[in-house]
Amino acid sequence: MSSSRSRRQVRLSRALGIPLTPKAVRYFEKRPYGPGEHGRARRRTESDYAVRLKEKQRLRAQYGIREAQLQRVFEEARREKGLTGESLVELLEMRLDALVLRAGFARTIAQARQDVVHRHILVDGKVVDRPSFRVKPGQTIQVRPRSQVMVPFQIAAAGTHRDVLPAVPEYLTVELEKLSATLVRRPKRDEVPVTCDVQMVVEYYSR
Repeated sequence: MSSSRSRRQVRLSRALGIPLTPKAVRYFEKRPYGPGEHGRARRRTESDYAVRLKEKQRLRAQYGIREAQLQRVFEEARREKGLTGESLVELLEMRLDALVLRAGFARTIAQARQDVVHRHILVDGKVVDRPSFRVKPGQTIQVRPRSQVMVPFQIAAAGTHRDVLPAVPEYLTVELEKLSATLVRRPKRDEVPVTCDVQMVVEYYSR
């Protein structure tokens, strides 16, 4: 099952033009073109709709969320002051699974989501098992003490994942050896390590 999921992520990475997992990075470097026998062929010019759809799919894939989830957050972002696209990414970045990944407690967004669902993660000392839980500035996320002895979290505490993850963003303070992190403030779009033209996503949903 794991290898099958990994292959799907590699194919999706090549289709979207961005590596979605550390393993996909290696394959992407070797074959930086679309999957299938026609992957190397010259691509025809994409329509405006196709370009916007691809950016939306890129954003979805990097957070590993369903279409309905992304639409709900987009509607929330549209009601906020400021630029809708920037608000969209900022709200997505405050998801619990996203912050578990940024803190280095997990290696991929799928692993981070699994950690949350399996009740390994605390928010301000209470178990939260919803990956979509919105963490507020000032709240602390931590691997629950009895889970910290498990091998995957021991590996994380040793800093192994930091070799394949972006640097810890400034909106997050992390004590990796304690498997603890605090969201100190709301993220800003230019600090969030996701590849996406957010204006294209706004245009896709505003069509």
